[in-house]
Amino acid sequence: MQTYMVGGAVRDALLGLPVNDRDWVVVGATPAAMTDAGYLPVGRDFPVFLHPETREEYALARTERKTGRGYHGFSFHAAPGVSLEEDLARRDLTINAMAQDGQGRVIDPFDGRRDLQARVLRHVTEAFREDPVRILRLARFAARFSDFTVAPETLALMRGMVQAGEADHLVAERVWQELARGLMEARPSRMFEVLRECGALARLLPEVDRLWGVPQRAEYHPEVDTGVHLMMVLDMSARLEASLPVRFACLAHDLGKGTTPASVLPKHIGHEERSAKLLAKVAKRLRVPAECNELADVVAREHGNLHRSGEFGPAALVRLLERCDAFRKPQRFADILLACECDARGRLGLEEQPYPQRDRLLGALGAARAVFTREVAAAAQAKGLGGPQVGEMIHAARIEAVQAWLASATPQAAARERA
Repeated sequence: MQTYMVGGAVRDALLGLPVNDRDWVVVGATPAAMTDAGYLPVGRDFPVFLHPETREEYALARTERKTGRGYHGFSFHAAPGVSLEEDLARRDLTINAMAQDGQGRVIDPFDGRRDLQARVLRHVTEAFREDPVRILRLARFAARFSDFTVAPETLALMRGMVQAGEADHLVAERVWQELARGLMEARPSRMFEVLRECGALARLLPEVDRLWGVPQRAEYHPEVDTGVHLMMVLDMSARLEASLPVRFACLAHDLGKGTTPASVLPKHIGHEERSAKLLAKVAKRLRVPAECNELADVVAREHGNLHRSGEFGPAALVRLLERCDAFRKPQRFADILLACECDARGRLGLEEQPYPQRDRLLGALGAARAVFTREVAAAAQAKGLGGPQVGEMIHAARIEAVQAWLASATPQAAARERA
């Protein structure tokens, strides 16, 4: 029985990156031998075991055979006679098909080190075409290793897979899992660029794919193209270290611009509402988690108003805060503002611009939240009022508080500008 560290841990070590998770392959063992040694079986589809002390995963060397469409269309064969090279041959990319033995020697039958040095993402064998999830994985690696290119033959293989309909058989949960991981990489735009280049984006997210080539008003969007803008917004969200819900909101905020009638371009009047409707379809189709979907819905509907909020008076500000549910969910409102900042700064030449709307809106929210709603409600009840009338009085008190805050904050802001 021989044990090897495999996959990403070997790759990252060779790149000089931190190794956070280690996977192992065991050659020459049986499930019975593993359990006798104290390993805990956890694999459902093929023999995988947890180390009794480290809890790291140890898989028996295996081969696989395509038996049907999609991610689940495989049968696996694990036996003591399966070699390490046979196991590595079933992996997706050459940079992930290396192993390291107990003496630190790297086993590299498919020239993964060469591709690491050349900064190339290349498939291991033609078996790559049998698993459509590999299209998503490669795109995600392109977002992580943004200076890597995709080998021309691998890109051609991916295009062939899409044309053959393999991408149409991806299950929603796996698509979302890979998209979510890609959104959290250092340069998420690369994931979507690769998916678009091989044709998979049009199958998986046509609402995003159609944004390329859609013009916007140059005075607001010097980059003009909506798809280019979206990629800049996503990369800004990574630069600002935004959470997954914020990054997904960035992805979905302008979907409606892809359905703007050509006769009214480059204006996009009403695109916010159209974006929200398209988002609802995407979220249902991909089973997007509620936290991501709900934040993205508010950003899609209100990002235009949030951008223009510097022009709003106290009444309009309070109505905007109420629509964003900022009083009940102030932390989510901060995330909404971060998504809007990514949108504002994800524009050609405007990447370093400030986003003063954030401070103004958070200041207004703080003033409005300082209103003691219980006291207002008690005063209303003392007058014999109830129900909607109490809500109206709270609303009016919040407007008054925001008005007072604006009056006190404006001179201070003017003084800071003069200084």
